[in-house]
Amino acid sequence: MDTSYPPEDNLPALSRKQELSPTPLLPRDHLVWSVFNTIYMNFCCLGFVALAFSVKARDRKVAGDVEAAQRFSSKAKCYNVLATAGSLLLPLLLVALVVTGVVHLSKLAQESAGFFTYQFSSSDDEDN
Repeated sequence: MDTSYPPEDNLPALSRKQELSPTPLLPRDHLVWSVFNTIYMNFCCLGFVALAFSVKARDRKVAGDVEAAQRFSSKAKCYNVLATAGSLLLPLLLVALVVTGVVHLSKLAQESAGFFTYQFSSSDDEDN
């Protein structure tokens, strides 16, 4: 008599251990980043280009074409990086140039103020 309870051959199929097949990792489409770059930091329309590639990557991912989705995802990421870097670095560069220009002009104005406030002495007038 078999004393194991419940018998293993009578177990339902759902409770048996099933081997899961590894699913390939789907590429990211960077859609939210692209929308952010398009709306808030649209530098030279790179955000819009990134958005187009993100939508293409999502479409290919849904269709099951992982290779094309990976290509479009990579392009979207590159354009997003360029748009973000350009949108952050250019204003910082502009601020640095303005500050440098103001400092230079203030030094120039201080040096030339002595030239315009020069007063002729009375002895120079008497020599004539």
